[in-house]
Amino acid sequence: MTAEHYLYPHWPAPEPVRTVVTLRTGGHSGGVYESFNLGAHAGDDPAAVTANRRRLKDELRLPAEPQWLEQIHSSKVVEAQSDGLVRTADASIALGPGIVCAVLTADCLPLLLCDRAATRVAAVHAGWRGLAGGILRNTLSALGCAAEDLLVYLGPAIGPQAFETGIEVLEAFFDRAIDGRHAEAMARCFQPHAEKPLHFRADLYGLARAELERLGVAEVYEGGYCTFTDAQRFYSYRRDGVTGRMASLIWLEPR
Repeated sequence: MTAEHYLYPHWPAPEPVRTVVTLRTGGHSGGVYESFNLGAHAGDDPAAVTANRRRLKDELRLPAEPQWLEQIHSSKVVEAQSDGLVRTADASIALGPGIVCAVLTADCLPLLLCDRAATRVAAVHAGWRGLAGGILRNTLSALGCAAEDLLVYLGPAIGPQAFETGIEVLEAFFDRAIDGRHAEAMARCFQPHAEKPLHFRADLYGLARAELERLGVAEVYEGGYCTFTDAQRFYSYRRDGVTGRMASLIWLEPR
């Protein structure tokens, strides 16, 4: 289900979990940021970003300003707050209603998580560095519930046909493999480049699924988008260099 500038995840999240991913259309930004850029760090006119964030909050009737993060491709997780402060991390969790977790992406993989009892949620920004560095393990630990009780949504990211990497990326993942079974699953996510020795086509979705499966998370939904090839709907840093950011948000609606 999509609106003009929102994508509503199709996954069996329980009530009162709310999730949404923004598209690049329907906002106030111009030029290369056209038009619903929500990233304040990307070089866009600050007034346009502020107007876009205000529109986001108003149209979605968010219970609070989202917990915006200064994302640094780390494995750091913080507890989201509604105090308006920007926190440095690449994932946030909320352990109760009325707190909005959000991450910004333009090729990296956004993940939204909730538990079956709808008591906690999380949003994760997972580029290859974060995935290899353990951002998902740290998020599950911070949520503090059994892996089998979690549901995970994989939002729009660069697809494997467009994500070219060097051998150092493959090695970074293998260095952090949980065990041999996990290493084998990750190996299937790297396809040798036909024309460049020691280069690969990497599958971010597959790498996230391999990690989640090994951690005991069985219910993982969606994936299969490609921000690089779908210029009409998505920003892509690899495609455009200077560009905007989409937001992926999750919260528990106050009862």
